[in-house]
Amino acid sequence: MLSYNVLRGGWERDGRQVDHVSLGQGEFCVSDDPDTVITTVLGSCVAACVRDPKAGIGGMNHFVLPRLPSGSRSDPSRYGSRLMPLLIDRLLERGASLKRLEAQVFGGASPGPFQNPIGQNNVDFAMAYLAERGIATAAPVRSGAAGCRLEFWPESGRLIHTPLTGVKKVAGARIMLRPVKPLVLSSAA
Repeated sequence: MLSYNVLRGGWERDGRQVDHVSLGQGEFCVSDDPDTVITTVLGSCVAACVRDPKAGIGGMNHFVLPRLPSGSRSDPSRYGSRLMPLLIDRLLERGASLKRLEAQVFGGASPGPFQNPIGQNNVDFAMAYLAERGIATAAPVRSGAAGCRLEFWPESGRLIHTPLTGVKKVAGARIMLRPVKPLVLSSAA
């Protein structure tokens, strides 16, 4: 049984600590281990959670923008045009079937006072890429103005999406807040 141990500050399955992989920008992870949880925190960035339920394998990525801007010398792995194919190809290499893959896209917040389309552009890119590959995709979950935290168990498909409630200033520091109760979108049987 999967449970959260408040004293140890982490997830456990039958008393064993669950492996925790925290993704930063430009990273991805694929796993078939039931004791692995992949987490990330998103603002305008996007994460795609993709899995093959029959093979019991899945993965997540975290990208900044759809494509590397022309003339940029930035690391290309931070962009959806590089990370989406890497994630799907690694799943297929590890035994997933393209026709059984299912996905959901998260993130794409519009932080700040301006309605910048970066977050929406990221979501649109990820959804278009998945559709182009013929991957069944649930409706995207946008992050609003403040972002979200994701916890994804790729083997089972369990996913917890916790919206961040905003920014609070305390003694000159900016602290990201989250609600008391996260939304569990799916759970293992």
